[in-house]
Amino acid sequence: MTSVAHAAPPELRWDWNLRARHEQVDDEAFAREGALTTLRLRAGFDARLPRGFGVRLEGEGVLADDDRANTTANGRAEYPAIADPEGAEINQAFLRWEGTRMAATLGRQRINLDNQRWIGAVGWRQNEQTFDAAQIELKPAKDWQVRYAWLDRAHRVNGDRARDPLLRERALDTHLLNVAHTRGIQRWVGYAYLHEDRDVARASSATYGVRWNAGRVTEGRGWGLTVEAAQQRDYGGNPDDFAHGYWLVEPSITHAGIAWRAGWEHLGGNGRHALQTPLATLHAFNGWADKFTTTPPGGLEDVYAGAGGKLPRGLEWAVTWHHYRADAGGRYGREWDASLAFPVGRQVKGLAKIADYRSDGFARDTRKLWLQLEWSR
Repeated sequence: MTSVAHAAPPELRWDWNLRARHEQVDDEAFAREGALTTLRLRAGFDARLPRGFGVRLEGEGVLADDDRANTTANGRAEYPAIADPEGAEINQAFLRWEGTRMAATLGRQRINLDNQRWIGAVGWRQNEQTFDAAQIELKPAKDWQVRYAWLDRAHRVNGDRARDPLLRERALDTHLLNVAHTRGIQRWVGYAYLHEDRDVARASSATYGVRWNAGRVTEGRGWGLTVEAAQQRDYGGNPDDFAHGYWLVEPSITHAGIAWRAGWEHLGGNGRHALQTPLATLHAFNGWADKFTTTPPGGLEDVYAGAGGKLPRGLEWAVTWHHYRADAGGRYGREWDASLAFPVGRQVKGLAKIADYRSDGFARDTRKLWLQLEWSR
């Protein structure tokens, strides 16, 4: 009698995230205040298959009480924009293979590179930004990491119901190369991002840069420093001719458990055109009021200082001040941002967050408030 071998069934792992948020916007460019309450459920599973293969499938759905906000999908242009429209879609769906020194991912996926200044998933919005892409990750040696990705399409945070098709998704032919070397407390990164937007030719650009950071924090004391420089030029079918510089200098000091940081970020502009970061997690940079998600033609100089730390009972706080100027021109404005995160039971996290932008000639005074609860498993 012969025995028949059966392949082991796939190993499945489920996860989910539920996030409720209320966002309120008082923008003096509008006669009415905006307010939006949303509930987002993201759920998915990983299936681990033989020979290093795996599958990820993840969907998300957003419910919204959107009578007093322009979600970009409901046509309420008399209210300020809050880009969390109601809808449901596939967030990730990919096949992945992992070996000892190499991994490859094919399909719709989340891609975050470094601090997400150039490439990110925009995790702050209820609907993430994901990419139809092919990605290869290499570890040729212990201290080296190489990532290459080709992007075919970007699924944007505005979702599939946005009234402007260009806010829903973009057809791309974009190549991303990111090479990182870690040595002790130092990390060096070199990158080349060749971004071709097949829907909007003027959004195409080639960015080449170097990033370095180092630091050490132990027992609530330490230091850190990040320095980055890049150049962005026209690329692909872009009819414009430009070359803009980018740089970032950000030192930090931690003492008694409080992290103090300052920074100077420069996005070059000449008054007609400016450096852009269209695939970035934009909300994380240049203030939470989101006045500079598109860099003005005069460019941007953001000088900022802030602090953050932990308090008893699991509280976490952060405060940041920004001063904005043009690279070519005058002043834009100032902004204060503050947040307080707190636990609500074992599995729930709460967040209160505020942004207060004061205009010195660019846009209008704007105040934003967020209240949020998030469950994860």
